[in-house]
Amino acid sequence: MPDVFSKQKRSEVMKRIRAHDNRSTERTVAAMLRARGISSWTLTSRGILGNPDIVFPHKRIAVFLDGCFWHGCKRCCHLPKNNRRFWARKLSTNRARDIRVNRKLRKLGFTVVRIWEHDIEKRTSRLATILQRLADES
Repeated sequence: MPDVFSKQKRSEVMKRIRAHDNRSTERTVAAMLRARGISSWTLTSRGILGNPDIVFPHKRIAVFLDGCFWHGCKRCCHLPKNNRRFWARKLSTNRARDIRVNRKLRKLGFTVVRIWEHDIEKRTSRLATILQRLADES
């Protein structure tokens, strides 16, 4: 079925769609933090640049749980066969935005942690150790 909107109108419509959150990965990491007794964190902090998935506000640690497709994981991401140029540009833009957000948050005094979706699924105990160490250090 052909698109009934012009390119500009479609762009306006799509910009209004806001991500809810990546529930399964967030829940996995939240459960891991609770199981380790790691406290003083919040899920999805909208008031911080880049909207980190988990924030340790008093320690100024921003944790992003990056989906392998949407953030262009070199290991897991495969571009769709349809509209490859669009998707390559989209994912490249997402990666560039991630770099800008990291840089700005660091200038604001945050420690930025980015965790790939595949690491959440396969390396949960190692991630817990890393987050525990960060939470204890600050």
